[in-house]
Amino acid sequence: MATSLEKKLEELKLRIKEFPNTPGVYLMKGAGEKIIYVGKAKDVRSRVRSYFQDKKHQSAKTIYLVNQILTIDYILTKTEVEAFLLEASLIKKHRPKYNIRLKDDKNYPYIRVTINEPFPRLYVSRRVQSDGAYYYGPYTSGMAVRETIKFLNRSFCIRDCTDGFFKTRKRPCLTHQIGRCAAPCVGLIDSENYHIDIKGAIQFLEGRNKQLIKELRVKMKATSETEKYEEAARIRDSLFAIEKLVETQVMVSSKDDLDQDVIAYFGDERGTLIEVLHIRKGRVIGNRSQFIPKLDCNSEAEDPKEWLTSFINQYYEENIIPDQILLPVDLTSDIYKLLVDVFKERQNRRSTLRHSFGSDGTKLMTMAKKNAEAHFKDHVKKQTDGLEILGEIQAKFHLRALPMRIECYDISNFQGRDSVASQVVFEEGIPKKEDYRKYKIKTVEGSNDFASMKEVLERRFKHTEYEDPQLVIVDGGKGQLKLALEALKQIGREDIQVVGMAKARTEGSFTDIEVSSSEERFFLPGRSNPVTFHRQQQALQLLVSIRDEAHRFAITFHRLLRDKKLFESELDAIKGLGEKRRTALLKHFGSVEAIRQANVDEISEVPGINEKLAGEIIEFLNKNAVGNANED
Repeated sequence: MATSLEKKLEELKLRIKEFPNTPGVYLMKGAGEKIIYVGKAKDVRSRVRSYFQDKKHQSAKTIYLVNQILTIDYILTKTEVEAFLLEASLIKKHRPKYNIRLKDDKNYPYIRVTINEPFPRLYVSRRVQSDGAYYYGPYTSGMAVRETIKFLNRSFCIRDCTDGFFKTRKRPCLTHQIGRCAAPCVGLIDSENYHIDIKGAIQFLEGRNKQLIKELRVKMKATSETEKYEEAARIRDSLFAIEKLVETQVMVSSKDDLDQDVIAYFGDERGTLIEVLHIRKGRVIGNRSQFIPKLDCNSEAEDPKEWLTSFINQYYEENIIPDQILLPVDLTSDIYKLLVDVFKERQNRRSTLRHSFGSDGTKLMTMAKKNAEAHFKDHVKKQTDGLEILGEIQAKFHLRALPMRIECYDISNFQGRDSVASQVVFEEGIPKKEDYRKYKIKTVEGSNDFASMKEVLERRFKHTEYEDPQLVIVDGGKGQLKLALEALKQIGREDIQVVGMAKARTEGSFTDIEVSSSEERFFLPGRSNPVTFHRQQQALQLLVSIRDEAHRFAITFHRLLRDKKLFESELDAIKGLGEKRRTALLKHFGSVEAIRQANVDEISEVPGINEKLAGEIIEFLNKNAVGNANED
C-alpha cells in the first residue's frame, strides 16, 4: 500500500507532465503555501522533472527538499535571460528556505556623484540606479564612504549641503568661510569651473591619481603665476593630501585600467563562506563575505557551478558589475554567455567572467581564498560560541529545542492612547530585521498591556506562513505571561514555549552607601519562583539585548505615529499647503512649534512657500494655539 509521501510524489509527477517546455521560473511550495525554493530553467518541464528522478543520482539536500514540496507553480518568461532576472527578484522577495540567500542587510555603500546637475555633490547611496549619476564602489563600510566624501569635499571645495539648503542661501555659509567650499549657492563660482573641481574628485575615485596629480601641479603653477596665491595654496594643500593618501594604497594588480571582482570560497560540512574582493584600478577597496549554512562545496553531490551561478545572479542584481569577474571554478560556456547577457540587460554593460587567468589573476585568487578561509574560521567560531549561549538558554528554561529563533514582544502607549506593539526576531542570536513586525492595537481601549499582548500574539500566530519560534519572550511578569499563554491556547498553539521577562528592584548597601541594582527575572509556565542568571552570563546579555531591541522598536514606532498625528492635526487644515510642502516645513524647522515661532521671511525660505502662504501659515497656527489655550 502506497504511503502518503509516495501518493504526493505521484501527484506532483502528474502535475509536472502538464508544464510547458519553455523558459521560466518554478516555485516549489511547502506547508501554508510558503515558497521554499525558486529556480530558473531554459525548459521548465525538464528541469523540474529532474528533481524526481532516481534518488541514486540526487544529493541528500535535493531529496530532503523534494520531500517538503506540496505544490509547484511556474512563471513563464520569453527568454532564459528574463528567467535569470526574475529568479533573483523572487529569491530576494520571498527568501526561500532552500535557496542560497544573500544577507538581507543594507545594500553595500557607494559614492554617488550627481554629475547631471549644474552643481553636483557627493553622498552615500545604498542603491545603484539608472539616473544619470556616477556611482563608485562598493566600499567596505558606510564610515569609509563618509570619510572619503569628507576628504574629497575638503580637497576640491565641493558643496556638502542639501539641495533645499543650497537653493535658499542668501550668503555664504561657514564652510566657505573656512575655505572648504567654493560657495556656488551664491554665485561665487560658475558651473563650468565648479565642474572642473568635480572632475578632479572623479579622477581620484576612478584611480587616475597620476593624471590628477599632474593636472593639479599645472593648475597650481598657473594660479601662482597670475598671483592668485590663496587659490594656489588651496590646490597645494589638496595635492599634498592626495599624494599622502595615494602612498598608503597598495597596488595588488598591474591592470590599473580595469575594475575587477574576485570570487573565492572555503567550506566544509558546516557550511561555506563565499568571499568577494573588490579591486578598482589595481587597488583593493573592499571585500564582502557571505556564509551559506550547510552547503558542502567539497562534496561531489553538490556542484559548485550551480550554487555559484545562483550567487552571482543575486549578488549583481543591485551591485555595480565590474569589467572583469575572476571565478574559482570554470562554468560552462552556456552559463558564461547567459550571465554576460544578464549583466547587459541589468546595467547595459559588458563584463567578462574568467576562470583561466595569468599571474596577476592567480595572485588575486590566492588572496581571495586566504580571506575566505580566515573569515570562514572566524564565522564558525562565532557560530559555535553562539550555539553554546543558546544551549544555556535552553537548559535554563527547559526548552524542548535549541532556541534558534527567538521572538520578543513589547507594548508601547502614551497615557493610554495610540497603543502599538513590536515584534523582533533573533535567529542564532542575531537580529533578523526582515522578520520584524509592527502592530497597531485594534481591539483594546486605554492602557491595557495585558489585553494588548493577547491581541498581538493571536494576530501573529494566525500567520502559518512564518517559521515558528522555539522561544517567545513577552516583556513583563506573571500577568503578561498568563495572557500570552491564554492567547496561544485559544488559537491552538500551546506548543509555543513562552517566558515573561521583567526587572526587579533590590536594595543593598556597600560601605554604608545605599545602592540600587537591577536583576532580570524570567517567569516560566507552571513555576512560582522566577529564574535568574548570573550577571556576567552571556546568555543573560543576549536576552537583555533582545528585550531592549523590542522596546526600542516599539518606542520608535509609537513616536512616529504620534509625530505624524500631531503634524496632520496641526497643518492639514491649512488651505494651499499640500503634503510635499508640509513635509518640507517639518524637515526645515523640525517641529510644528518651531514653525509657530518663525516669522514670514524664515518660513518663505522653504522651497515652494511664498510670503503670502507663509503669512497664512503663521495666522492659522497662532489662532490654533489660542483656541487650544482657551479649551484648556
